Amino acid sequence: MAFTLYTLIQTAILCTNAIAVLHEERFLSKIGWGVEQGVGGFGDDPGIKAQILNLIRSVRTIMRVPLIMVNSACIVLLLLFG
Repeated sequence: MAFTLYTLIQTAILCTNAIAVLHEERFLSKIGWGVEQGVGGFGDDPGIKAQILNLIRSVRTIMRVPLIMVNSACIVLLLLFG
């Protein structure tokens, strides 16, 4: 397998898919990263843990529909060009 631009794009899509499927109650709360864990006070700088949780929630919320389309396009490309 060659190191190409398509391979880099496919890697980014797979990582985004991995973030998008993380479930808060099933997985994240078991490791201490549940909904109630990332709450900070007003004016406090959020820590790295809160920023990562915010990123995970944002990816799940915003990237749901685009990921469906991008995954479908990747499947079609793989079927057409191998």
